[in-house]
Amino acid sequence: MALRKIVQVGDPILRKQCKEVKTVNDRTRMLIDDMIETMHDSDGVGLAAPQVGVLRRIFVVDVGEGPIVLINPEIVETSGEQTGSEGCLSIPGRYAEVTRPDHVKIRGLDRDGNPVEYEGDDLLARAFLHENDHLDGILYTDKVADDEVYLEEE
Repeated sequence: MALRKIVQVGDPILRKQCKEVKTVNDRTRMLIDDMIETMHDSDGVGLAAPQVGVLRRIFVVDVGEGPIVLINPEIVETSGEQTGSEGCLSIPGRYAEVTRPDHVKIRGLDRDGNPVEYEGDDLLARAFLHENDHLDGILYTDKVADDEVYLEEE
């Protein structure tokens, strides 16, 4: 495993549409392991492949219950609404209030290419949706007015 450099806002890769993963192999698993290590090292709760410079439909999340890996994720359903503070490892030191669904059902493939489905509420739902947005070139700042993004207080 290795730490990967996190792409910062302004890099055009963050605005690109990611490609579907056709084959889950050792190289894919190595990328996933690197992403999990990078996410944990950066104290993040999620990380998408484009954030480490790879345009593939893969993300990892960990809200404290162990890492969840999703390859080629697809949102099956959403419900409810929550508004909360959101940040991003690719936009360090900035946060904003973002409204998203409070419940998400999502499916995709695990690190071995097996079909999986998860349901998440609250922070897990937010993390799934935030990371899934990255795969379509969408940043959380796109969901708020420019004057609503604020700097982290020291």
